[in-house]
Amino acid sequence: MGIFTSINTAASGLTAQRLRLDVIANNIANVNTTRTTEGGPFRRSRVIFRPRVSQPYWRSPFLPEYLDNGVGKGVRVIKIEKDTDAKNRLVYDPTHPDAILSGPKKGYVEFPNVNTVNEMVDMIAATRAYEANVAMINGSKSMFLKALEIGR
Repeated sequence: MGIFTSINTAASGLTAQRLRLDVIANNIANVNTTRTTEGGPFRRSRVIFRPRVSQPYWRSPFLPEYLDNGVGKGVRVIKIEKDTDAKNRLVYDPTHPDAILSGPKKGYVEFPNVNTVNEMVDMIAATRAYEANVAMINGSKSMFLKALEIGR
């Protein structure tokens, strides 16, 4: 285990949470977008994380075998996907240019499946995770500095 492993782990979390915040901001910005280039209303995006697993080049003799499975190496984003599970919300507005013109939903407009309250909760969680990773980096940095002072 290298001296900068804790910083590398926290840095991967910083990068992932920053991307998550960007995706959440994009969702909020498009909360009223009823027409996209793909056709239809905007679909909410979400970020999928996976643990970063790599073969350790050094194995601690104090760590049991069953715990040495790559835990603690960080996180990575594997994809950003559209949320197709949630339904779009329908709002009755026959004067809207994107109103449905025929059928049982005549006069309704399909709005994105973005819930602003859920997005704000996700944003707070991502911000807290980002702050926790910053605190981890600062703690590691001060620990390294204290270790250097011992050597004087």
